[in-house]
Amino acid sequence: MIHPILRMGDPRLLRVAKPVERFDTPELHALVADLFDTMHDAKGAGLAAPQIGVDLRLVIFGFAADAQRYPDDDVVPQTVLINPLIERLDATEVDDWEGCLSVPGMRGVVPRTERIRYRGFDPSGRPIDRIATGFHARVVQHECDHLDGILYPMRVRDFTRFGFTEELFPGQDIVDD
Repeated sequence: MIHPILRMGDPRLLRVAKPVERFDTPELHALVADLFDTMHDAKGAGLAAPQIGVDLRLVIFGFAADAQRYPDDDVVPQTVLINPLIERLDATEVDDWEGCLSVPGMRGVVPRTERIRYRGFDPSGRPIDRIATGFHARVVQHECDHLDGILYPMRVRDFTRFGFTEELFPGQDIVDD
């Protein structure tokens, strides 16, 4: 089922989400399916449960190598990540443009850690433990921020590099992430 995506200004996006306590339930599997349906419908690279009004620490992300939206980026494995923990593996930060399905029509340059380790669980409760760099690391950090009530504009440092996509990139076909 495709859900409406909450937009910046909705106070539900500012809450800290609660941990998932029960794995491998029909309700959890249905939520994951709904998140993927909603993300694919919106042509996103990731989606967090709070973005559809579900106050749980659950994110999804990923796309295949043939994804036309991200032809220059490495493959990000399709992942369901529950109760995630992120560890910075170095202090290197990289600035890059981000968008968000909850902040439609806008883009901003956001600093993110270049190399991370993320851990959590899949819907069946099996552990996930991965190292990510580059765009993969950026996507994970962006989605997990939603679980702590953080939207990417809160991380923008230079507001001369934040604005409406059509003004920043005239004539380019760029969609929200």
